[in-house]
Amino acid sequence: MMRPPLFRARSAGVGLVTAIFLLVVLSGLAVAMVSLYTTQQASSDLDLQGARAYQAARAGIEFGVYQRRQVAGTAGCPGAAAPTILSAAHFKSAPTLQGFTVVVTCIPGKGTDNPSANITSVACNIADGQGRCETAPNNPQYVRRRMEVQT
Repeated sequence: MMRPPLFRARSAGVGLVTAIFLLVVLSGLAVAMVSLYTTQQASSDLDLQGARAYQAARAGIEFGVYQRRQVAGTAGCPGAAAPTILSAAHFKSAPTLQGFTVVVTCIPGKGTDNPSANITSVACNIADGQGRCETAPNNPQYVRRRMEVQT
């Protein structure tokens, strides 16, 4: 009987080990790519929500300035400086802002000779039980933007 050469006997099974190694490496790369893609999508979604929150806060500022100009000439704010809460009903013409709550506050200037006022607008996508954006919930999807202007 003839025996196979010694170097063939030692190299038997190397192809199987190499194939398993390549499968493990390629599946690790695939998992890393899926994880990176998922993280990038979540980051992109939050960026878009942040831009929407900014636009909602800006709409609140414009609303507050408009309300303030309605009482032009007086040293005060409309509605006895009570916060105005804008919700989905106010954003019917802007469907991308429908999920946001905006709290607009007008604080009159000090003194009767000072007709100025500070208008603050806070927009968020998850409001608390009272419809305000004061307390941040423990939610990774929470987005809040605050703007302030002096008129």
